[in-house]
Amino acid sequence: MGLIIAPMNDWSPASILRRLFDSERGASDRLLPRWIFLRALGLIYYSAFFSLVFQIRGLIGPHGILPAGEYLQELAERFGQASYWYAPTLLWLSSSSHMVTGICWAGMIASLLLVLHVWPRGMLAVCFVCFLSFVSAAQDFSAYQSDGMLLEAGFISMFFAPSGWRPEWGEECRPSRASLFLLVWECFRIYFESGMAKIMGGDPQWRNFTALDEYYQNGPLPTWIGWYMQHLPHWFHAATAFGTLAVELALAWTMFLPRRIRILCFLIVTPWQIGIILSANYTFLNYLVLALGFLLLDDQFLLRYLPRFLKKSYLATKEVKPLAPPALEDQWRKKLRQQLSALRLAVTAVMLTWIFYATLAQMVWMVKPWPLPTMPVSALEPFRIANRYGLFAVMTRGRYEIDFQGSDDGQNWFAYPFRFKPQDPAKPPGIYAPYQPRFDWNLWFASLSSWRKEPIVVRTEQGLLRGDAEVLLLFSGNPFPHAAPRQVRCVVWQYWFTTPAEKRSQGMWWRRQLLGLYAPTLERQSDGRIVVLQWPATMEPHE
Repeated sequence: MGLIIAPMNDWSPASILRRLFDSERGASDRLLPRWIFLRALGLIYYSAFFSLVFQIRGLIGPHGILPAGEYLQELAERFGQASYWYAPTLLWLSSSSHMVTGICWAGMIASLLLVLHVWPRGMLAVCFVCFLSFVSAAQDFSAYQSDGMLLEAGFISMFFAPSGWRPEWGEECRPSRASLFLLVWECFRIYFESGMAKIMGGDPQWRNFTALDEYYQNGPLPTWIGWYMQHLPHWFHAATAFGTLAVELALAWTMFLPRRIRILCFLIVTPWQIGIILSANYTFLNYLVLALGFLLLDDQFLLRYLPRFLKKSYLATKEVKPLAPPALEDQWRKKLRQQLSALRLAVTAVMLTWIFYATLAQMVWMVKPWPLPTMPVSALEPFRIANRYGLFAVMTRGRYEIDFQGSDDGQNWFAYPFRFKPQDPAKPPGIYAPYQPRFDWNLWFASLSSWRKEPIVVRTEQGLLRGDAEVLLLFSGNPFPHAAPRQVRCVVWQYWFTTPAEKRSQGMWWRRQLLGLYAPTLERQSDGRIVVLQWPATMEPHE
């Protein structure tokens, strides 16, 4: 593999170990890709924390839909001390509104400092701990593959980043070959495992290349560009379905081939990811895959595209500098430094090898359940740093939208307006990514399931009946500004993109049909009790 193999004369185990895991012997031609990737990772972390600041109290705050405090208390009662391992989060210290908001602000500050290249390893550690603290306590609101992708990339990057407070280009602390390989390995697995999931999932739409015929309208949060792409001819959708499988199952392997082929791979997958970003809102997922793709490049390729002032700064690091006389050092200090260096190398080797085994085992199990040891895999699961991916294994065959409505008399119902997901047929779908509206996103998943399996729906109804301010902030407005309504119900609609003719004549982006009651209609009694006023008819889960 071109990423890690290079000629060397010493094949002793110690030499191989240092060559793979020691940054002092790292790849000298990947300084620019690392510089770009770490700044992109900082921006992606920032987007994740920035979107959480406005939502986290309504999601998992003390008066949110799924309070983190209640969840952690249930874990503690069930698992005792082991619950700290199952849910590694700072919210064990406190799950107050100030604490849940504080981890977002700490993550935002650390991510901006990472972009500014201030103590990269330290800032990556802060970002990782803060984001993991949310993910571990957010329950249904963090059950996304994108969260695992970011945690995995963020953790490996702590070994990939240069040391020091202001390392500039990091010439003296090069990217270790093992960490570089694992980041490319993650990029490869996102593609390849998604392709395998499509094949192994058995969805006939992928086999007959019709998977993308209605993809643009049925995804979680479409864009207005997706509306236009939806109306392209069938041959285009069939070609892009075939291209998706080709990129994921075949082209992805070229990430491990020699330099020129890797660059060609980058030149193909980069516009591919940009197209996905423009046609659908998948939060920061595609931005992260886009950033990982830059690790396929090298300094020689990127140098020609750098602005002059950056090129001058980079070339200055390559100039031969006079050797400084060795500093006098006490024997005990020298010995301590050597021991710490050896310990750091050992920890790095163990962690990165562990992650590689866990991810390789999971990829193998996708194809065949070989009897490989499972303990190393399950031990890392709570930290989401060694994941299995599989995007769009089964395509949805319809678009269904949940609507929350309130009433004071049971006759006149007023809808609570959403910030991001489709609701008003006349409103064009927007482009929000990398911002992640987790509440709106989860309701798309809930619409494909039963309300009994989606506790967030009834809990949201209860919050609206109580007039919880933090839950109301998840919506773009409140149709009952003076007092909470007496009744709240949840209905489900089916949505379709309008045809070009309908849009020209009516000015509508969507047409919709009411399917009925999705969840129980709740009523708040005069004594404050909440009772069920009407049960929904049995409705089969949608595909």
